[in-house]
Amino acid sequence: MLVMLVILFLFGLVFGSFINALVWRLHEQTLRKDKDTSILKGRSICPNCRTQLKTIDLVPVVSWITLKGRCRYCQKKISKEYPIVELSTAILFSLSYVIWPTNVKGLQIVLLIIWCLILTGLIALFIYDYKYRLLPSRIIYPLIGLALLFNAVKLHYTNDIFTYLIDLLAAVLVGGGVFYLIYLISGGKWIGGGDVRLGWLLGLIAGTPAKGVLFIFLACLLGTAYSVPAIIQGKTKKNNLIAFGPFLIIAIFIVQFYGQDIINWYRNIALG
Repeated sequence: MLVMLVILFLFGLVFGSFINALVWRLHEQTLRKDKDTSILKGRSICPNCRTQLKTIDLVPVVSWITLKGRCRYCQKKISKEYPIVELSTAILFSLSYVIWPTNVKGLQIVLLIIWCLILTGLIALFIYDYKYRLLPSRIIYPLIGLALLFNAVKLHYTNDIFTYLIDLLAAVLVGGGVFYLIYLISGGKWIGGGDVRLGWLLGLIAGTPAKGVLFIFLACLLGTAYSVPAIIQGKTKKNNLIAFGPFLIIAIFIVQFYGQDIINWYRNIALG
């Protein structure tokens, strides 16, 4: 177990570094119209002086510490966001293994790998929406493909494929349908199209309509817990738009691992 945790932690650091590069490069392409900044190709550069970085400058967390949070070449400060994202991704990769609901062997290893790839994309969406109030389709659509693959592998463990697919379809309709209705009613003023697409994606991950309702409820709960104190403290105003994507992403992580337990707990209380 310890070996697997170390491996996942190290991979998490690497994928966290990739997330930082993905978010920055995608922002350069979409908002600044910098078409020369490739998402997957090309060497990493300093966002400030545009100097091409060497391998020694790109070691996750370690480089940031040894450089004391500054670029080696222009001495401009490097945001704390970089090591925080790298460490957070590493921790979430390892945590996913620790709380995985079954023994990680056979096809469960494949499921864990796919989940870590999905998690990478979700973290990227979390950061992008938090920073720029946008949920890029160029991240969401590949994640939908991974979510479909995730469910295709899970079909191996079900005896009733028809019921599984019906539940999955219902979860997608709940996850995306609610946000699509809000989008139509508000004319796109309350939420954006990215939230709708994220809803479809998270419905695929949730897998059942009950979990679909649960992740929306938890996201609303988390959003309220964040926004009300912020309004009271004057950090934001009532009419300011708050990125909802991060709360949805936190909620789906909770639902992925504890959703059924929460639903069972609620049913026991409701039924007395």
